[in-house]
Amino acid sequence: MRRFYLSTWLVFGLVLAVQAQSFYAIRRERALILVAGTGSSTYFGELKNKNNLDPKLNINAGLQLYLTDRISVRAEATWFELKGSDKLANDNSRKKRNLSFTSDNVELSFTGAVNLFPNGNRYYRRPAYNLYAFGGIGGIYFNPKADYQGTKYALQPLRTEGVKYSRFAFVLPVGLGVRLRTGPNTNLAIEGGYRKTFTDYLDDVSTVNPGPAAFTDPIAAALSDRRPELGVPALAPGTQRGDPSKKDGYFLLNVKIEYYLPGNIQLFGGGQKKYGSFNRKKSSSFYRYNKKGKLRR
Repeated sequence: MRRFYLSTWLVFGLVLAVQAQSFYAIRRERALILVAGTGSSTYFGELKNKNNLDPKLNINAGLQLYLTDRISVRAEATWFELKGSDKLANDNSRKKRNLSFTSDNVELSFTGAVNLFPNGNRYYRRPAYNLYAFGGIGGIYFNPKADYQGTKYALQPLRTEGVKYSRFAFVLPVGLGVRLRTGPNTNLAIEGGYRKTFTDYLDDVSTVNPGPAAFTDPIAAALSDRRPELGVPALAPGTQRGDPSKKDGYFLLNVKIEYYLPGNIQLFGGGQKKYGSFNRKKSSSFYRYNKKGKLRR
């Protein structure tokens, strides 16, 4: 919880900082947006308890770019926690299974979003509020761990089901959000998105119990079948341990600050680059008249 409160204060500190921008900066066209936020992450899998969401912390940052007045693209990195345990299960069979995991994860995603209402012909003329839907593709690095006799062990190297799976998986993010304009250069966005994954090992539980004879490492054998810790007989080899027919997933609920970066910035030491799909018109101060009263430029 201390990390959650710290990250929340950092986000609101960012709001105060960007609100201090000068009025001159407001008049520049801006389409590249810095996005940062925090929120909760909820796990869905074999160790999920129906009546207990048990949300964990997530922190994210990224860049968003408008291609049209309604369509934008975003690249984003998210760190988040996931957790599941049989101890809080509603049925005795799961409580006897006695499995659990925690995981620190990193997601990189590339998404596109469609706004319900179009932006104005200048970024600061955007609507006071907007609704949007997003979807895309991404990848997740995960590393499930479990506590055993006071020590936390990474489960993937132990092959608790006799399976060598990858700690990287592709994900498909999809969700909805609402965006509120909080200032000339800033928005507050609240969005929720589910991640469909292509792995059933976010929690290290998927198929069957291989049995203690399949292990040479006593730690791996102990973490594969944790029923004996409760005084329950060990499972026979081949007994179902998880449900491979359903992939794991997770849901991210976020509060984000969106800050429109200045229209003229330097990239990688090069010249000035202008972002935005809106054409600028020359201001009236650009035009001058010569001594004969004819228009010149």
